[in-house]
Amino acid sequence: MLEEVQQDPTPVRVAVIGMGWMGRVHAQAYTRVPHHYPEGPAVPVLAAVADDVPGRAQVFASRFGAGTAVTDWREILEDPSIDAVSVTVPNFLHREIGVAVLDAGKHLWIEKPVGLTEADAAAVAGAAARNDRRTAVGFNYRNAPAVEAARAIIADGGLGTVTHARFRLFSDYAAHPDGALTWRYQRACGGNGVLGDLGSHGVDLVTHLLGDIDALVADTAVFIPERAEPTGATSGHQLAASGVRGPVENEDYLSAQLRLASGARCVLEASRVAVGEQNSYGFEVHGTAGMVRWDYRRMGELETALGSAYQDQAVSTVHVGPGSGDYAAFQPGAANPMGYDDLKVIEAQRFLRSIVTGVPEGATVEDAVRSARALDAMTRSVDEARWVTLG
Repeated sequence: MLEEVQQDPTPVRVAVIGMGWMGRVHAQAYTRVPHHYPEGPAVPVLAAVADDVPGRAQVFASRFGAGTAVTDWREILEDPSIDAVSVTVPNFLHREIGVAVLDAGKHLWIEKPVGLTEADAAAVAGAAARNDRRTAVGFNYRNAPAVEAARAIIADGGLGTVTHARFRLFSDYAAHPDGALTWRYQRACGGNGVLGDLGSHGVDLVTHLLGDIDALVADTAVFIPERAEPTGATSGHQLAASGVRGPVENEDYLSAQLRLASGARCVLEASRVAVGEQNSYGFEVHGTAGMVRWDYRRMGELETALGSAYQDQAVSTVHVGPGSGDYAAFQPGAANPMGYDDLKVIEAQRFLRSIVTGVPEGATVEDAVRSARALDAMTRSVDEARWVTLG
């Protein structure tokens, strides 16, 4: 009997454009993929990084072993040896750079929300289609093994018919009144504020778990109307108490009620100024026969109420383990914690696998278009004070 010959993983040369915090996360994810997925089918080779802040690209190239560091992202696209590019720049640059990456014949891993509007996301999706390139989008929370387990329970009818749900994305990153007036707070650069930043994740989780949104009504607010302009380059959420103060142009808070195509009802709420809430993200989904609940801060736990009691049905906490999503690639047994960066490693692996197999896997730009359509509808709902039907 002939022994089966195992093929070596296919090398995929990758680059990262934008070396702030998220660029570092992408670079780290690429370097970790062979450790967690040693059998491939792809092994990334970090070839180049780009950032327009002088010296930043060189620092990260040295740290991660990239052979090339440039300040002009266009040089990345001129290198025919690079197969795929991560784009982790501010939202207003997503469309220009994302389309350019795809038109250069390279595969694209881009952070959410993929531009400022549905038109921006659709332009990137169009470029992917005409160039037959694979894409991935940073909707990382769907990659949590407990979320995968919840999705399976819902799909298998464990909750009966889904009746109503709540999705929550609360953070305090913008709660300090001296938070710097960065691009995030300018409509031309940061788009619709917390809608694109956190609301986009919420919409993706809703549609990933429960299906399409049929109609919605929304309310938004700005609670910190002015911030101080930074005096230099920023990374993350820095303070700038002494700068000239300018107006915050986009939303701090979102509340939306959704009618799903299935007939279920859903509430989605997001805030970037929620004092006392640090990455408080999660959901609870109720059905005619059960409930499932997840809190990102307890990533490996899933609360369920399943059975036939209906009234006074007991709630159990399940610690997910091997067999749920990609958990086995990280830990050997249930209740061993996973973290945020692990979700990005999963995202990177699915992106790389889609490049080698040619089959889309994980969140793609089409999911970003779907999310952006709902966010645009929320903005229209606020402007017109009415329910909006999604086409």
